[in-house]
Amino acid sequence: MSAQVRNQLFINGEWITPAQRMTEAVINPADGSLLCDAVMAGQPEVESAIDAARVAFDRGDWSGLTMEARAQHMQSFFQQLMADKERIVGLIVAEAGATQMLASLLHFDTSMKHAQQLIAEALLIKPEYAPLELSPAMDGTTTLGAGSIVYEGVGVVAAITAYNFPFFLNVIKVFHALLMGNTMVLKPSPFTPLQAFVMAEAADASGLPAGVLNIINGGIEVGEALTTDPRVDMVTFTGSDKVGALIMAQGAPTLKRMHMELGGKSALIIRSDADLQAAAQAGLASFTIQAGQGCALTTRHIVHNSVRAQYVEMLRQMIPHIKVGNPADPEVMMGPLIRASARDRVERYIQIGIDSGATLVAGGSRPEGLDSGFYLQPTLFDNVDNQSRIAQEEIFGPVAAVIGFDSDEEAIRLANDSDFGLGGMIFSKDAGKAYEMALQMRTGGVAINGGSGTMLSAAPFGGYKRSGFGRELGRHGLMDFVQSKTISFHAG
Repeated sequence: MSAQVRNQLFINGEWITPAQRMTEAVINPADGSLLCDAVMAGQPEVESAIDAARVAFDRGDWSGLTMEARAQHMQSFFQQLMADKERIVGLIVAEAGATQMLASLLHFDTSMKHAQQLIAEALLIKPEYAPLELSPAMDGTTTLGAGSIVYEGVGVVAAITAYNFPFFLNVIKVFHALLMGNTMVLKPSPFTPLQAFVMAEAADASGLPAGVLNIINGGIEVGEALTTDPRVDMVTFTGSDKVGALIMAQGAPTLKRMHMELGGKSALIIRSDADLQAAAQAGLASFTIQAGQGCALTTRHIVHNSVRAQYVEMLRQMIPHIKVGNPADPEVMMGPLIRASARDRVERYIQIGIDSGATLVAGGSRPEGLDSGFYLQPTLFDNVDNQSRIAQEEIFGPVAAVIGFDSDEEAIRLANDSDFGLGGMIFSKDAGKAYEMALQMRTGGVAINGGSGTMLSAAPFGGYKRSGFGRELGRHGLMDFVQSKTISFHAG
């Protein structure tokens, strides 16, 4: 696997092997095998990467280009990635443990769809003109005032991404920041650096100017160097709420702009009139996609008590049909968790659920016959108290909690009784009522009866409360990566 990817850092348009040869093992979570020993940045490489991004921005090599010129560069970058789909999908399967279908359709195709839309949206962002205003002048005349509003890049952006959807997250952050004239230092999770190194190859092949995109692999100390350095103007982070809070504290002394896409404990509301078959299919997917390692997955199933037993029984019968195993097998429907430590954490939560008095309906243990790799069975709890830890804390694994309700008002109260607010779903044959309920949910997005079938590329994505702030995708996402400047003048 290591031979398939250039295992070096990418700084100022050059491939760098750190002076102190530091590496960290990148392993396949499906079987624990070594993919490669990935190079890690030290302090000199972090300094060089930040400096390269700072110089490239301040000199105007990228920020000084027209939007059309930047879009052309990014279109070339996009085409390089598109042409490399087969290799990238293989890396996603091997490095992140994604099933082959998920790696192709969601990790790769959806991220590239969003990237193409971002290019189109960026080309529509133009300077605006403030309305004419009349104001009295000191000499007794009347001044006719006008102004233009222009949008400029924030500056140097540090992007720190997670291991669950690494290629997706890297693509989204790079296209947002670079299209709007920023330069970037990208630090992927050290669990999944290879998908970032592939992006460095594409940046090199497409001729992005030196210093515009720098990619360094590293651990906590590298991340902290990025979040505290005064030469960095903005941090965009995807990960847990706890780490997000630490990053905000680290960036506070230098007053960095923060863009946070954090955790979730999203609610799936199933009314008494719902299509239970469709709801159960969505409910099953909501905690088995990427082995439950997804921030927007709906892992709290808030179900009307009149249909709750039927819904739970449907899920109980469906779960054994989810084939768990090595995603190298195209028939596998759920792969492993990213590391043994992640599996251990989920197992602790399963025990917490049992100890809390919730009913373990299915799963709860490791699958038989899968002795290597980090697998767990899809796990379903019923009779869950919404105040319990398995209902309130992000487990980040294949575990769902079913909570009963008797009225729409109670369902909304339960859904909103959470520190998080990222995603959400409602199933009901009364679409109008479902829409009214969606308006009352304190969350960044709600899908009614399955939603649009995909993440809408032109619609903003992001969270409320501890799920973060800022938005990604479409014009809303792009505008989070700019400064607005007003230039006023006499019109007459």
